[in-house]
Amino acid sequence: MRILIVEDEQEVASFIKSGLEDYGFEADVAGDALQAQVMLSTTDYPTIILDVNLPVINGFELCKLIRSRYEDVSILMLTALGSTESKLNGFDAGADDYLIKPFEFRELVARLRALNRRRTATPGDSAVLKMADLELNQQSKTVKRGNQKITLTARELALLEFFMKNPNKALSRNEITEKVWDVNFDTGTNVVDVYVNYLRKKIDKDFSPKLIHTITGIGYIMQESEE
Repeated sequence: MRILIVEDEQEVASFIKSGLEDYGFEADVAGDALQAQVMLSTTDYPTIILDVNLPVINGFELCKLIRSRYEDVSILMLTALGSTESKLNGFDAGADDYLIKPFEFRELVARLRALNRRRTATPGDSAVLKMADLELNQQSKTVKRGNQKITLTARELALLEFFMKNPNKALSRNEITEKVWDVNFDTGTNVVDVYVNYLRKKIDKDFSPKLIHTITGIGYIMQESEE
């Protein structure tokens, strides 16, 4: 797996590059957003490690730009900004994962491998997941409820897909973070609750029956009735 590291601090970038190469990865470094865009236009990078505090264009804006142009690229944000708001900004921008500095290098490698597994996973037997009048096409990544098309972010789509692959099953917040965000990055935040709320507004608010239900003390369940 070839990785592009977008990091303006040369010592940090060299440390990450050297460590990844020790684990058998190929890695290149871009010092800012403009250099990253040039390198992406000439080389196929399945995965990008992206800092937030970059000169000229910050990591959130660059992430949005990359996501709009390269839908299949996996983006891991690696930053010292560890607040829930910063994480949500990263995921909203299109990041697939978010790791806080300082970090354990083994965890970084584990997350990169998890992103690669997701990227290369083969579709299941059924391309279309259904519940009530809600449909998710796993190949085209499109969602509709009834005759209405619903637009979801990449993270909302991943969350919905996980719910629909586990119908009528109580899912804990820890389990959701591990499966949808690849690893349990921080159980102390309310990222899961925030994203479930986002998803409910789009697929449940104006429709009936309601499909995503809260289980007090546990987490959530997706089913056609509350019983």
